Amino acid sequence: MRTITTDNALKPAGHYSQAIIHNGLIYTSGQFAFDAETGEKHQASIEEETRHVLANLELVLKEAGSSKEKVIKTTLYLSDVALWDQVNRVYADFFGDHKPARSVVPTHGELHFGFHVELEAVAAVS
Repeated sequence: MRTITTDNALKPAGHYSQAIIHNGLIYTSGQFAFDAETGEKHQASIEEETRHVLANLELVLKEAGSSKEKVIKTTLYLSDVALWDQVNRVYADFFGDHKPARSVVPTHGELHFGFHVELEAVAAVS
């Protein structure tokens, strides 16, 4: 097992790792829309928040020697399922033709730090 820590993503504020690699797979922790350099929240719109979440995911994957094209499964937590159409459009633009398996979990209320989107992923590592 190998722990992934990158300066390109927000450092964990609790007792967890940004990601763990085990048996050729990377398991990422949930990603929020924090700016990795400043620690500031990005919540201008649900689309912008989603773009930042996906960008943060990509930074962690890159550090682990993986990429968005190698994502096998995602779990997406949404504060309100009514946001789904906007989030899904940004998600589809990000992944393009690649379609990882996915679960969507509506939380019926804001997520930690007042966010509306959190995403975790499992991906293959080269």
